Amino acid sequence: MLVVVSDTHAREESRLQGRTAEAVREAELVIHAGDFYREPVLDAFQSAAASLRAVYGNNDDAAIRDRVPEVRTVEYAGVRFAVTHRHRSGDTGLVMLARGRDADAVICGHSHRPRFDDSGGLPILNPGSHAQPRGNRAAHAELTPAEGEDGSGSALDGELVTPDGEPFERFRIEGGGAE
Repeated sequence: MLVVVSDTHAREESRLQGRTAEAVREAELVIHAGDFYREPVLDAFQSAAASLRAVYGNNDDAAIRDRVPEVRTVEYAGVRFAVTHRHRSGDTGLVMLARGRDADAVICGHSHRPRFDDSGGLPILNPGSHAQPRGNRAAHAELTPAEGEDGSGSALDGELVTPDGEPFERFRIEGGGAE
């Protein structure tokens, strides 16, 4: 399972609770889309996750910026993601970033609003914030490998899930350049 989190905004700890904490511990791979806030939070995620791939966000301190990139490409179960915290050109910029990295989808954070949007030609996944939802639903994303639509290739079935364990949106991301 791949778990995606973002926007922790903490000083000392991961602020993981409930299903979000369980999912991070169970996942083969955890992606954090930025805004840990302070370096001990990055350390806490590295301790909790079997494997962590992260980017820094606009509120991350210099120590975090020295340890993780602003943008990275991550592949999981044959699906390739461009990962960043935010893009100043909005959804169009996010899609362009993903295309420039030959990605199947883009993962971002920043807004604290969980959403999956595949209306723009390339899927955009924002897990929201598990710790500081700012008026939105607290959430993370869980993705599991699935067979691609045509019986070949790769896909991920995903859902946005609250820390209480309630899935509230399901989606699919096709790998291998499917659009």
